[in-house]
Amino acid sequence: MNLKSHIPNAFTLLNLLSGVIGIIWVLEGQIVSGAYFILTSAGFDFFDGFAARILKVPSEIGRQLDSLADLVSFGVLPGFILFQMVKAESDTDWLPYLTLIIPLLSAYRLAKFNIDTRQTDQFIGLPTPANALFISTLPYFAIAWPKIGVWLTSPFILVSVAWVMAILLILELPLIALKFKNFSVSQNVFRYILILVSLGLIIPFGLAGIPIIILAYIGLSIIENGKKRQ
Repeated sequence: MNLKSHIPNAFTLLNLLSGVIGIIWVLEGQIVSGAYFILTSAGFDFFDGFAARILKVPSEIGRQLDSLADLVSFGVLPGFILFQMVKAESDTDWLPYLTLIIPLLSAYRLAKFNIDTRQTDQFIGLPTPANALFISTLPYFAIAWPKIGVWLTSPFILVSVAWVMAILLILELPLIALKFKNFSVSQNVFRYILILVSLGLIIPFGLAGIPIIILAYIGLSIIENGKKRQ
């Protein structure tokens, strides 16, 4: 194998490294910093696929390595973030462990994705990066809207969030993928709405806007599915 074929895998390993370092920081109590490592991992995750397409060096080992890295960065890391958040607010020793449903069902989703031929122009179930971004930016959301944040940081609410989001990972729910076959407004109206909503929330609110974006993403996907059935 020539050097060119290893470039995408190098980005994948950087994705993994970012996830591992993020886990270390979260375990040391730097929970809020976890979002930055997930964002960094997401960047490397984008560039490994981009490099493989541009260099025309897709490989089966790259596909499998990508899933392994994603499990750590977008499954284990957000699971640990929620674990630490619940642990900080709860006096019940066993309650934080219920948040570990996130890495478990993330692993199941990633394994399913690798063999599911339907997910070419849409996702079936919530993608692990979207779930990881939602979870990791909850602390920013709680800081930006403290009245909601007091309610959101309840350990039982956080455990409920973990289970709802974990179920969404494996739910047979078609979701929008930002893959444009063409740029027609009529055929991509929900993609364009999602992009506009995302910009409208990120610009004023930064990371605090990401949980709302993910909820909007799920909501728009459900509306699109309803229109397709009509």
